Amino acid sequence: MSARGQVRIGVLGAGAMGTGIAQVAAVHGHPVVLADANGPAVARAHDTIRRALAREAEKGRMPPDAADAATARITPAALDDGAGLHAFEGCDLVIEAIVEDLPVKRDAFARLEQATPPGAILATNTSSLSVTAIAGGLARPDRVVGMHFFNPVPLMPLVEIIPGLATDPDVTAAARDLAASWKKVPVVARDTPGFIVNRVARPFYGEALRLLEEGLAGAATIDWAMRTIGGFRMGPFELMDLIGNDVNFAVTRSVFEAFFFDPRYRPSVTQQRQVEAGLLGRKTGRGYFDYAEGAPAPAPVEDAALGQQIVDRIVAMLINEAAEALRLGIATREDLDLAMTRGVNYPKGLLAWADELGPATVLSRLEALQAEYGEERYRPSPLLRRLVRQRRHFADD
Repeated sequence: MSARGQVRIGVLGAGAMGTGIAQVAAVHGHPVVLADANGPAVARAHDTIRRALAREAEKGRMPPDAADAATARITPAALDDGAGLHAFEGCDLVIEAIVEDLPVKRDAFARLEQATPPGAILATNTSSLSVTAIAGGLARPDRVVGMHFFNPVPLMPLVEIIPGLATDPDVTAAARDLAASWKKVPVVARDTPGFIVNRVARPFYGEALRLLEEGLAGAATIDWAMRTIGGFRMGPFELMDLIGNDVNFAVTRSVFEAFFFDPRYRPSVTQQRQVEAGLLGRKTGRGYFDYAEGAPAPAPVEDAALGQQIVDRIVAMLINEAAEALRLGIATREDLDLAMTRGVNYPKGLLAWADELGPATVLSRLEALQAEYGEERYRPSPLLRRLVRQRRHFADD
C-alpha cells in the first residue's frame, strides 16, 4: 500500500476520534470516506472538519485553497444498518473508530471484510480491546492491525501501532509508514492490555489517588508537586478531571480486569465514588476541583520536601511499569520513551529517567514501599534488579 494521495481511506465512526482521523487523512492528500450509521452525526462531523480547516487557513497555518481542497476530499456517508458497509468498497484502508465494545467491533469487522477488497487493510482505533480478539472471527485476520490515535487527533502526534497475533508484518509496516507520512510519531506495541500509554501511565493516576486516600496530601498539593517539581505539564487530578473521571476509571478497571486482577492496576474506591456522584470533572463542572464560574482556586501546600516525596513515589511507580513493559517485550526502549513523551507529554522518557536517577535509587524506593505496605502493588520489576546487579558487577570490575 502506498502511503499517500491515491490511497483511499475509509473511516468508520463520526465521533471525535473518527472526525479527527478523517481530517488528518484528507489534509495529507487522501480521498476519504467518512461513514456512520447516524446520518446527522456524519453531517456534523463534515461541518466540524470544514470549520476547523477554515480556522487553520484564517490563522495562516495552511493556504485557504488547501483547506477547501482537503474538505472536498471527504465524502460523508450515512450507513443503513441493513445495507452493510458498501461505502467502503473502494477503500485501501479502513480505520474503525466506533464504541469500545468487543461484540460491536467484531460485527463491524466481519462486515468490513465482506465490503472491502481482499488487499485492503482494516485498522481499529481501539484503546483498550485486544486487536487479536477483534480480528479473531475473520477469514483474513492477517490484514487487521491496531492504529490507536490520541485525542484530539489533529494535534496529538502519537499513534500506537498494534499487530494482532495473526497480523501480516507487511500490514504492520504499512500502518506505521502511513502514520509517519501523516507527520505522526508511530510506535509499535504488542497486543497486551493498555498497549503502551494506557498501561504505563496507570500509576500516574493510581498512586496519586493512593496518596490522597492516605491523607498525605490534597489533590491540589499533589498536582502542584507533579507540575513544579516533577515537570509534568498537568497534575494527575486536573488531568483526570480533563479526561473525565468516568473515562479514566473505566480504563483503569478494564486494564485491571484484563490483567486478571493484578493488584498493580487495582482501581480506586475514591474515584469510583466520584463517578457514582456524577463528579466527572470539567464536563460536569465539578470533579476533584470545582469549575463553576467564580469558584475559588484550590490552594496547594507548597512544601518542597513534601512535594519531592510525592514526585519520588509516583515517578518510581511509573518507571517500574515502564521497566516491566520493556522486560516483557511490549515495545522497544525507544518506543516506550517516545510513547510517554509524545503521547502524554511526560517531561522525560521513563527509562531515560531511570538511567538519570540510577536503577538502585528507583529499586530502593520501591522496596521501601513494598516493605511498608506489604503489597504486591509495589513489587519491583525484575529488570530493575538485573540492572542494579549489572552496574554493581561493572563497578566491581
